[in-house]
Amino acid sequence: MRIRRLLAAGIATAALAGLGLTGAATATAAAQGAPSSVTPSECRQGGGMPAINEPGNPCKGGTHDGETVD
Repeated sequence: MRIRRLLAAGIATAALAGLGLTGAATATAAAQGAPSSVTPSECRQGGGMPAINEPGNPCKGGTHDGETVD
């Protein structure tokens, strides 16, 4: 009887942990899909160059590559 309760508790813990990991992965994917914007100085500090003459005003290169420059 005691073994069944321990087993049930272990299974429930594993199931809840799995749900937590799935939720974290979904939140990360949503955050990556959302385009962000940086200032021209943030683009330069990240090693990039603001390309304000191109469509979408992207930051070219560096850690902010492809992000919109505002």
